[in-house]
Amino acid sequence: QVQLVESGGGLVQPGGSLRLSCAASGTAFRFYGMGWYRQAPGKQRELVATINNGGTTTYADSVKGRFTISRDNAKKTVYLQMNSLEPEDTAVYYCHHDSAWTGTKWEDYWGQGTQVTVSS
Repeated sequence: QVQLVESGGGLVQPGGSLRLSCAASGTAFRFYGMGWYRQAPGKQRELVATINNGGTTTYADSVKGRFTISRDNAKKTVYLQMNSLEPEDTAVYYCHHDSAWTGTKWEDYWGQGTQVTVSS
């Protein structure tokens, strides 16, 4: 069973930085794409960034140039470095693991979420 545990959220002032981490277990991590999503109060969950198993990255337009996704396959961990944070970045951030075969079905996986609040 794949498990994802996020950490690194918190309260930060506008213009500040945070680094989120997502530690995975129960997965052949290096073969799978990973991503970060976020959900603000009253809004739908949205894609923030992805990184595939080859290290290719994609970003939402709203975070390009400010956020960087990376991965460490030896540690089975994906990171999201967030710089120049804005109040609009306030949300619960979720780690996502691409679909994996469980033996009976394809299933994708989510972490429990970590709160990021940007406020003065």
